[in-house]
Amino acid sequence: MAEECLVCHIVGGRVPSERIYEDEDVIAMLDVNGANPGHCFVVPKDHFPIFEQVPDPIVAKLFKLSNKISSAIFDSLDVQGTNIFITNGIAAGQKVAHFMINIIPRKEKDGINMQWEPKQMNEEEMSTIELKLKEEAMNIGDFEAEAANVKRIEIEPSESVGGPDNYLVRSLRRIP
Repeated sequence: MAEECLVCHIVGGRVPSERIYEDEDVIAMLDVNGANPGHCFVVPKDHFPIFEQVPDPIVAKLFKLSNKISSAIFDSLDVQGTNIFITNGIAAGQKVAHFMINIIPRKEKDGINMQWEPKQMNEEEMSTIELKLKEEAMNIGDFEAEAANVKRIEIEPSESVGGPDNYLVRSLRRIP
């Protein structure tokens, strides 16, 4: 825990919070200064200032929980969308040096503007950036080998596949 980190103080219980979910590794809580009612953030309990420092198993838990929280927002707050995003580093707008995923409930004409002006690049600039990123990405890892080790489970369909309690069906209804 970083002594000066506000999020670490929240995780440690020294600053009150409205926790939505908590397990041994991650917490989801309401943002007291949220952009819209129901704005949540999902954080690792351990102190990691930026995304690149978060271990892969924790990243997986954070994104899985973010998906579930987004679904809960849709189901309980009658919204038409959510923004799920990370500000990673000061230049990206990160205000607290503790990695977090923001989930903002959205309704039409809610006054939140997350649009930007597209930056036009010529073909040479695109090619240069592509080559640099490809070269760096070659050292990332063998995702195909990892994917081959994933175990698939076959599930027999039940009569309630399309019923109102089916998570997948509820999720598909949200697609515009």
